[in-house]
Amino acid sequence: MGRGDWSRRRFVAALVGTGAAAAGCGESPGSAASAPTTPATASTPPTARTPEAATPSASPTSTGPRPLHLGTYTSVEGGGTGIGFATYDPATGEVTAGRTLTGLGDPSYLAPHPDGRTLYAVNEREQGAVTAVRLSDRTVLGSRSTGGGAPCHVSVHPDGRWLLSANYGSGSVAVHPIDDTGAIGERADLVTHSAPEPGPGQEGPHAHQIVTSPDGGHVLAVDLGTDTVYTYRLDERTGKLTEVAQAHTRPGAGPRHLTFHPDGRYAYLANEVDNTVAVCTYDTKTGRLTVGEGQSTGTGPGTSYPAQILVTPNGSYAYLANRGHNSLTRYAVEADGARLRLLDTVPVSGDFPRQIAFSPDGALLFAANQRSSTVSVFRVDADSGELRLAGKPFASPVAVCALPL
Repeated sequence: MGRGDWSRRRFVAALVGTGAAAAGCGESPGSAASAPTTPATASTPPTARTPEAATPSASPTSTGPRPLHLGTYTSVEGGGTGIGFATYDPATGEVTAGRTLTGLGDPSYLAPHPDGRTLYAVNEREQGAVTAVRLSDRTVLGSRSTGGGAPCHVSVHPDGRWLLSANYGSGSVAVHPIDDTGAIGERADLVTHSAPEPGPGQEGPHAHQIVTSPDGGHVLAVDLGTDTVYTYRLDERTGKLTEVAQAHTRPGAGPRHLTFHPDGRYAYLANEVDNTVAVCTYDTKTGRLTVGEGQSTGTGPGTSYPAQILVTPNGSYAYLANRGHNSLTRYAVEADGARLRLLDTVPVSGDFPRQIAFSPDGALLFAANQRSSTVSVFRVDADSGELRLAGKPFASPVAVCALPL
């Protein structure tokens, strides 16, 4: 391992003083030998099912308990044993523990199919994979190789036919087909970010996220190692990616996570290494993203390893998770999305908030705190954007993803 990789991942682990943190995206926590390789058509999946009843309805209008899916690392001390299936009360935010689907290695990041019937997880191992789980009975539908190392992000194309994943360790992005049952087919494409050259302190590309633009016309991949956001066109017939544009941050920014304003003309980029956020403009016709100047996270001097940024469904407020500062930064979104104004930071009531997510109605915000092994739940004031902690954080081993549905 080179000096760049040390500064990028292992130093973060040393800073927070826990082996679990060393398993961040880009530093594979498990060995290659334990990576799942079960094909999607396998007759004996890693874990057939749990005896628990079917997942509660994910309808946004439901007034009863709603599903909360939890990602973790299974190969670190104090980690989990698989994907956690909990529930939460949409009125109070109270979380109730459920069963765990075992037999899956390091299911760190999770994403649902648009139809709500299937859950997808990355297996963040040296030989990475993606796994499909049917939610009605928690049956594992199989796993497929991502063709790279330490995949740390997965998303589903809006048409529900393609699964997109980002391999942090090898700096590549993969595309897999999804069949009518929700199972994953053989990989359709794999693209490695070979240009531009790695940024300061980096030894190679590190793909951290892959998402589809709100209009569905382009796929964007955020690469921390090359300080670049790549835009691709996805051939919806073959699953092949064609690069159409690159957007560059300032050298050494270390872009990690991109989220779009609801109207699709602007996006917001969290830069992990230089501790900034940037407003980006997006051209829906060409797919070209233009990155603005980095601005403060409100966490003071130095870096705080910003992790993820979200925008409220009405486009009025944005929130940034700061792992080193253990806080959530609140911004007012102004000028129809063209400007972020820093308002305040709120303690996350946990340690190392790795990922944040809204409930489907936007009334609750969930923060997965990796080092404290907790999930904090906040009520979101629709008018002011203020966050109020909704009770005591929920215990969840090495919580790296909390996905409320």
